[in-house]
Amino acid sequence: MKRLMINAYTKLNLGDDLFVKLLCERYPDTNFVLPAMGEYRTCLGSLPNLTIYPIESVWVRGARKLLKSFKSIEVQKLLLQRLARRCDGVVQIGGSVFMQGKNWVRDYNWKQEIFDSNKPYFVMGANFGPYKDEVFYEKHRELFSGYTDICFRDEYSYELFRDLGNVRLAPDIVFQHPKPDTAGGESVVISVIKPSERENLKALDTVYYEKIRDIAVAFILEGYDVSLMSFCEYEGDEEAVRSIYAMIPETFHSRTEMFFYRTNLEDAITLLASSGMIVATRFHAMILGWVFGKPVFPIAYSEKTINVMKDANFEGAYADLKSIASLDPDTVVRSQETNRLNVSVLAAQAEKHFLELDKYLGRSQDAAGVASAMSPGILARRGHES
Repeated sequence: MKRLMINAYTKLNLGDDLFVKLLCERYPDTNFVLPAMGEYRTCLGSLPNLTIYPIESVWVRGARKLLKSFKSIEVQKLLLQRLARRCDGVVQIGGSVFMQGKNWVRDYNWKQEIFDSNKPYFVMGANFGPYKDEVFYEKHRELFSGYTDICFRDEYSYELFRDLGNVRLAPDIVFQHPKPDTAGGESVVISVIKPSERENLKALDTVYYEKIRDIAVAFILEGYDVSLMSFCEYEGDEEAVRSIYAMIPETFHSRTEMFFYRTNLEDAITLLASSGMIVATRFHAMILGWVFGKPVFPIAYSEKTINVMKDANFEGAYADLKSIASLDPDTVVRSQETNRLNVSVLAAQAEKHFLELDKYLGRSQDAAGVASAMSPGILARRGHES
């Protein structure tokens, strides 16, 4: 039985936690190890083949005390190196995991120092960028050339590296999520973010919060209940939910709910699946809404959302967060009649992310499913309705 280390974004972000869940459920005969906060034992503890490696456990803190001459971050690196040596390989699964942040050089060096280049390293579900300079791009070309397999989720990222030979393309992994047997209700879920947490959206908190308030009120006046939903406390979503809720007139508070995702993964999925419509600023609120057959009004805060909408041939109405001041709330309300997307082809294509890992772990994919996944751009354009 293989033992694989999962390299993922572990800040209790709904989309990234779903990636880990789907990965572990696909390979029940593989032992996975996830370095993460202890809270993940609550979030993903029901997965029998997943071991949470608590990076803040008592013995980890003890190791830091014993190694006083090392910085805390260096101790963590040593512990991750030890864990990686005890595994047969690494699966890096996540979405925006190759962005050029202020600590990108440190993160890049970590990948080279922690992980054994002689062991397989798989990347799935990712997009590349945004990035600011060619050094970032060229260093990652060098890094990627040594990986076993890379499967991007958008055509833009794929085209940047397709000549490497180990790079492939498939729609977002969450398209593989099963559709719950839950009927849609008379409620609207609005997933929100805190714009100022992102460098290019620093000054947009107030205008965004006011517009989301107006959209919520517009739906309430149409007879809907509204749930303001946080996907990630760490990234400021909860602060945004509370701010917007405080802006909604008190007479409408009885029709408005605040939902905070922390470790309650199944509750979050149930809320989205039982809604009548989703207004999605969060990327995976958009994807899950499509998967669950809901009308979705996307509010794009980054190019990754625009790129995936293009790849999926989504032709419904949407808004760009940078120009959200001009959005008419009635446009959002009316879009419930037109903004669905048939994702049956995308769901089949998304399985391609696992193609090389299936081979490594000895799992046979359904031949028809693989065949349908071989030309995602073409099939998406031919096979989708909006």
